[in-house]
Amino acid sequence: MKGLLAAALMFAILAGAATLAAATFEDYERARAAVARGEILPLTEILQRVEAETGGRMIEVEFEIEDGRHLYELELIQPDGRIVEVTVDAASGETLAIEDEDEDD
Repeated sequence: MKGLLAAALMFAILAGAATLAAATFEDYERARAAVARGEILPLTEILQRVEAETGGRMIEVEFEIEDGRHLYELELIQPDGRIVEVTVDAASGETLAIEDEDEDD
C-alpha cells in the first residue's frame, strides 16, 4: 500500500497536479480539501520553490498539522548526495527549517 501511495505521489508531481499524496490516505484527503478551500498552497508550487532554494530533488513528503499550522515536510536529496529535511508553512510557502537528515539521528 505504501508503495502505491508513493507511486501516486510521483505521478501527481510529474503530472503537475495540485494535490498532495501524503503518508496516509487521511492526510492526503485533508491536504486536498485544504488546497481546494484555498487554505494551503498546492504541493507543486511549494516544491518548485523549495527545489529552487535548495538545489535538491524531492524524495519524500509528509503533510502535517502542528498546533493548528499546516506544514509540508519534504525530504530532498542534494546534488552531493546529502539528504535534507525542509519544513515549509503550507499556507504561506515560507521555509521554516532546513536540516541535514543525519542531525535527527
